[in-house]
Amino acid sequence: MADAVVQPRGCTNFKLRQLLRAVARLYDAEFAQAGLKGTQFSLLSNVIERAPVQPAELARSMGLDASTLTRNLRVLIDQGWVEQGPGADARSRLVTPTAAGRAKQLEARRHWKRAQFALRERLGAERVAALHALIDDGLALLDDGEADPDADRA
Repeated sequence: MADAVVQPRGCTNFKLRQLLRAVARLYDAEFAQAGLKGTQFSLLSNVIERAPVQPAELARSMGLDASTLTRNLRVLIDQGWVEQGPGADARSRLVTPTAAGRAKQLEARRHWKRAQFALRERLGAERVAALHALIDDGLALLDDGEADPDADRA
């Protein structure tokens, strides 16, 4: 007897968005205790990791379009967590974290760890590892080399 072909049921996009919303609720509840949103923590962490960095490179590395990055970066600048200054020439800019931004990221990182632990507890370490592998494989297969304009709005 031949193995039955597995057929997905339902809309993959909808199911992924449901999962993303459930995971985001868990993380956002933790980040809120540090006065951040998940998107702000990710952006601040990326600025710290790559600084000094040009906004275009930051957008590329995070899979964001330039306007989304600019809008999200403005919040971090207004909070005093990052600065945007001159780059190598008159047309370029560089983004760097401030001391307050490094402190805020360190504070929020404790909450990120709690969220990571809570998710692993609820789903199990094997499922989380399998989910990471599936996501990484899917991203590699779907990568077209361009930033997703809706990457942060899922």
